[in-house]
Amino acid sequence: MQFDRTKLTDPELVFIYRSIVLPRMIEEKMLVLLRQGKISKWFSGIGQEAIAVGSTLALQKDEWIMPLHRNLGVFTTRQMGLEKMFKQWQGNKDGYSKGRERSFHFGSKPHYICGMISHLGPQLALADGVALAYKLKKENKVSLAYSGDGGTSEGDFHEALNVAAVWGLPVIFVIENNGYGLSTPVNEQYRCESLVDKAKGYGMEGIRIDGNNILEVYDTIRGVRDYCINNQKPYLIECMTFRMRGHEEASGTKYVPQELFEEWGRKDPVKNYEQFLIAESVLNEMQIADIRHEFREYIETELKAAFEAEAIVPDTGEEIKDVYAKKTMANSPWSIDKDIEAPPLTSDYSLLTKNEKRFVDALQDGLRQSMEQHENLILMGQDIAEYGGAFKITEGFVEQFGKDRVRNTPLCESAIVGTALGLSLEGYKSMMEMQFADFVTVGFNQIVNNLAKIHYRWGQNADVVIRMPTGGGVGAGPFHSQSNEAWFTHVPGLKVVYPSNPQDAKGLMIAAINDPNPVMFFEHKALYRSVSGMVPDIYYETPIGKAAVTKAGTDITVITYGAGVHWALNYQEQYPDTSLHILDLRTLLPLDYDSIREAVATTGKVLILHEDTLTGGIGGEVSAWISEHCFELLDAPVMRCASLDTPIPFNIELEKNFMANSRLEEYIKKLMDY
Repeated sequence: MQFDRTKLTDPELVFIYRSIVLPRMIEEKMLVLLRQGKISKWFSGIGQEAIAVGSTLALQKDEWIMPLHRNLGVFTTRQMGLEKMFKQWQGNKDGYSKGRERSFHFGSKPHYICGMISHLGPQLALADGVALAYKLKKENKVSLAYSGDGGTSEGDFHEALNVAAVWGLPVIFVIENNGYGLSTPVNEQYRCESLVDKAKGYGMEGIRIDGNNILEVYDTIRGVRDYCINNQKPYLIECMTFRMRGHEEASGTKYVPQELFEEWGRKDPVKNYEQFLIAESVLNEMQIADIRHEFREYIETELKAAFEAEAIVPDTGEEIKDVYAKKTMANSPWSIDKDIEAPPLTSDYSLLTKNEKRFVDALQDGLRQSMEQHENLILMGQDIAEYGGAFKITEGFVEQFGKDRVRNTPLCESAIVGTALGLSLEGYKSMMEMQFADFVTVGFNQIVNNLAKIHYRWGQNADVVIRMPTGGGVGAGPFHSQSNEAWFTHVPGLKVVYPSNPQDAKGLMIAAINDPNPVMFFEHKALYRSVSGMVPDIYYETPIGKAAVTKAGTDITVITYGAGVHWALNYQEQYPDTSLHILDLRTLLPLDYDSIREAVATTGKVLILHEDTLTGGIGGEVSAWISEHCFELLDAPVMRCASLDTPIPFNIELEKNFMANSRLEEYIKKLMDY
């Protein structure tokens, strides 16, 4: 192994040595603790330290890194407290994730390290978002993300590199090619000669280097960093290396030929660098022994303090509270709901200037006013710029706000959700439009595992709104009409909003953008241009998590949302002798249980109505809660009126039969006759 010190001074070479030997010694200690049963799991990076350490040293301390399992050197090089990391690995309350995450699945904003998720590939897109923030702020910075050789087979790898290339983002993508994805060798992972060859397909530069040579890694990434900043382009680096332990300790290494261990053992990044320093008379063996002794004492001291930490005492209240980031009221507009503090200018809401607007225009109004209010709000989606989006909601926005803030995206839904989260790391707000709610499936992992969990896991908020044009009634068939809101109501950390009228559409859009948590914002396509109403001109919020009584009644309570509100109102017009009490949920997660209870008490008979299919719909959850908590208020069984348990058909007559509305009269009659 040939080392080139370039212009590095002796103290700098020693600092690099200290940086690479510390994670090696920690790892050796962790393997002992694992055998002693004092930690439960360990993903070893022994043999790969040069990549994590060299790349981290090459970056500025305030540039974000997206590490993976075997990147302990990132954490130690960023000088994260070892006592706290030991507590993290033991699952202690005083670790970086309050005992909620394992090994390296945690991040730290003060150290500019983003916590990984087990799905690996999605982390690459977060680097895109951070780099986009740097680009928008005109900061001379890069982000860096790691992938294993196996991870390059994931769609997220393609999407992240494609978006970075198309948008000209200063991202360094580092592949740690250690020959195996768990136990699957690279010859079963890909057919190109070198993974770096993939760079050409994205129109970016790339290089393959010796990942075990700490100076080569450091010097390469320093140069690549300058390239990315000066040219505002991404770069792909393939680091050839080998892991000397199993994928994780329990998996073993029987699948690896013994000669590979012998070959790569001779390429050990720590031992070879030590020998180089001795040969260059930078350090002698006694000095190396002193450094190792110093670190050994440091590790034992920090470990002792960690073992003395008190055991976790579960606090259910704290667990629930930490699912969502807390919203600050500093810049929040006032709410139009009467039970929320009124604006100082008036308490008479009828005096507000209002204009009649269609549902689609109210959404556009809320989005435009939010863009004016928040200079750090970025809009992203397919065809949303000059074209104005599939439903023309962002029409004219490019002319007003510019293409930096209103961004057409490639067909890379997963990467764009990840980019939105990456923007959050740098304090930006973002709105992503799914062209149709049906297409959310290709971004599902990012939403339910990255956006939703990140605050609970390590305290980072996800200031992201995902707009979801949804619903049937327009003859668009199985892939442009389905109602999939219930998928997300089962995911703690998300908020799910579903307005039924223009006034709420605007107010909830503004509230969603002001909320620091990820919000799935469902917009029924059939309501866009068919429903109108009076909408205040001012900038206001409709509170998330608060239901509203659309119509007071005495016979039957209809709990519904979206198009279901209009179905219930239309029924009431046709059958005035039946008095319906209509509760519009407006928010499906979190549910407004107080309003649900009040609505149940009003009539004692409850019908839950939604366009979604029956099985697994949100109606089942509401019904179960009512049965459990409001049983004494009921005069009849809770009934659910929902769409058929089939995909939504294309033919208009079949679609009408599919819809819950076709059975509404039948269910109301059942309840009235009970």
